[in-house]
Amino acid sequence: MTAGKKLSFGIKTVPQHTTYEDMLRVWQEADSIPSIEHAWLFDHFMPLGKDFTGPCLEGWTLLAAYAAVTKRVRLGLMVTGNTYRHPAVLANMAATVDIISGGRLDFGIGAGWNEREHSSYGIPLYSTGERIRRLGEACEIIKRMWTETAPSYEGKYYQIKDAYCEPKPIQKPHPPFVIGGAGEKLTLRIVAQYASIWNFVGGDAEMFQQRSAVLDNHCAAIGRDPQTIQRSIQVLVYPEDLEETRNQVRSYAQAGATHLILSLRAPYPEGIVHRLDEEIIKPLRAEFEE
Repeated sequence: MTAGKKLSFGIKTVPQHTTYEDMLRVWQEADSIPSIEHAWLFDHFMPLGKDFTGPCLEGWTLLAAYAAVTKRVRLGLMVTGNTYRHPAVLANMAATVDIISGGRLDFGIGAGWNEREHSSYGIPLYSTGERIRRLGEACEIIKRMWTETAPSYEGKYYQIKDAYCEPKPIQKPHPPFVIGGAGEKLTLRIVAQYASIWNFVGGDAEMFQQRSAVLDNHCAAIGRDPQTIQRSIQVLVYPEDLEETRNQVRSYAQAGATHLILSLRAPYPEGIVHRLDEEIIKPLRAEFEE
């Protein structure tokens, strides 16, 4: 355990099997608690899990609504599926949300993966390698559209020409890229090139630590300081056993994670964010930051 490590805590509400109003209550509670620094939604069109027939609110439009009615927390999607929208369209959407929020967007993006959604919606689901290469091109296009007047780009998968994105995002030079994934050869190379935050998915703290070391190596290969990329994880909250949740978060923090997301599923108990603050965030901050 490393004393003095700065931890950043956030919450995530999964917008399935719930309502706009119930999640809004959680977001506004989080916005009122200074130790909660960020809040997240996901980017899916149908619920994950066994019951995929229930309600599921669309991520970017919901994020814009919550951006307008919160004042402090940073916000984003953990993470956008790149295959769902052309990157030039996504650049405009994200710039608009950054403006609505007053410059609080963390731009989450990943390669996309959900087979059911792609087949149901008629969206092509490419091979894993192609999806990741498309992600790399998308990051380049979005970055250029946020920082250049009228960029053009001729990639293998995407092309733009004089692609204006006005107004630009408030954050300069652009909103931070948050890239989710854990593939050693392709994904983490894209993380090293573009991300300010890397969100690890799909394994325990030991695997997180191993993939974090791989990311360090990719950073070294391009001359980037690996300390400029925050290491992020998500842990599912069990409201009936917050000690178990706290222990899981602790294991990742001990392995080097500093960007810690507490993921909530509906129904949301009254006062759940205050409980997270008292029973998880404050104790862990006392352990790691003092």
